[in-house]
Amino acid sequence: MGENGNASVFNFSYTSFLLVGFPGLREWRPLLVLPLAFLYVSILSANALVIHTVVAQRSLHQPMYVLIALLLAVNICASTAVMPKMLEGFVHYANPISLHGCLAQMFFIYFTLLLDYNLLLAMAVDRYVAICHPLRYTDLMTSHLLGLMATFALTRSLGVAVPLVVLTAKARFCRTSVIRHFTCEYIALLSIACGDLTVNNRVGLAMRLVTVTFDLALLGTSYTRIIYAAFRISSGGARAKALHTCGSHLLVILTIYLSGLSTSIVFRVAKTVSQDVQNLLSAIYLLLPGALNPLIYGVRTKEIRQHIEKMLCGLQSPSDIREKSQTVRGDRELPG
Repeated sequence: MGENGNASVFNFSYTSFLLVGFPGLREWRPLLVLPLAFLYVSILSANALVIHTVVAQRSLHQPMYVLIALLLAVNICASTAVMPKMLEGFVHYANPISLHGCLAQMFFIYFTLLLDYNLLLAMAVDRYVAICHPLRYTDLMTSHLLGLMATFALTRSLGVAVPLVVLTAKARFCRTSVIRHFTCEYIALLSIACGDLTVNNRVGLAMRLVTVTFDLALLGTSYTRIIYAAFRISSGGARAKALHTCGSHLLVILTIYLSGLSTSIVFRVAKTVSQDVQNLLSAIYLLLPGALNPLIYGVRTKEIRQHIEKMLCGLQSPSDIREKSQTVRGDRELPG
C-alpha cells in the first residue's frame, strides 16, 4: 500500500491551472481592461475591413490580394485565440483554465503563427512570379496553384503544431498549478512540468530552427531576386510600384520575425529578465502582427486604400477622377 501511495504521488499531474500574467501590475490590472478591449476590437475591425474590401471588389480578386485577405483572416483567429482569455486574466488576478483548454489554446496559437509564416512564403512566390516572370504570371498563378499553396500551408502548420501539443499532453505537471503567463505557450507549460523533458525540448527547438531557418532562407532568396529584377525594370513607374509592394511585404516579415526573435532571446536569458517583461514581449509577438498588418496593407497598398476610402468616406479614388476627366475631355474634343 505504501508503494502504491508513492507511485500515485510520483504520477500526480495537475489537470487544471491558474494563468497569472503580469503579476507586477496587480493594482493597475482593472485600468488596463478597457485599453486592451479597445485594442482587440480595433484588431478585429481593421482586419475585417480590409478582408471585406478584397471580397467585395471584383478588381481585387487577384492572387496577391487574396493572399493578403487570408493573412488578415489568420490575424483575426490568432488574436481571438489570445485576447479573450488575456482580458479575463486582467479582470481576475488568477485566471482558471483546464488542461484541455490550455492545450487547445496552445494549438491555435502555434497553428495560426505557422500559418502566418506559410502565407508569407506564398506571397513571396506570388511576387517572384509577378516581377521575375511577368509575362507568364496569369498562366502560373492560377486558382489551382493558390489551392495547392493553401493546402501546403495548412498541412505544414498542422505538421508542426500537432506534435508540439501531443508532446505537451504527455508531460506531467507536478511542480505547480500556477502558470506565470497570460496564455498557454509551449515554454510556459514546460516550465511547470516535471520528469524527463529532453524530448520536448529537443523537438521544440528542432522544429523552431528548421521552420525559421527554412523560411528565412527561402524568403531571403526570393526577395533578393525580386529586388534585383525590380531594379532592372526600365519603366520608372513600374519599378517604383514593384519595390513599393515588396516593401509592404518586407515590413510584415520584419514585424513577425523580429518580434519572435526578441521573445526567444528573452526566454533564453529569463533569469535576468522580469516576468512582466517576458509577458510583454510575448504579447507584442502574438498581437503586433494583427494590429500592424491591416495598417500596412490598407495604407501602403494603393488599390486597397482607394476602395476603403470610397467605402468609408464616399470619396472618389484618384483613378476614378482621372477616368472621368479623360471622358469629359474626350467629349469636348468630339466635333459638335
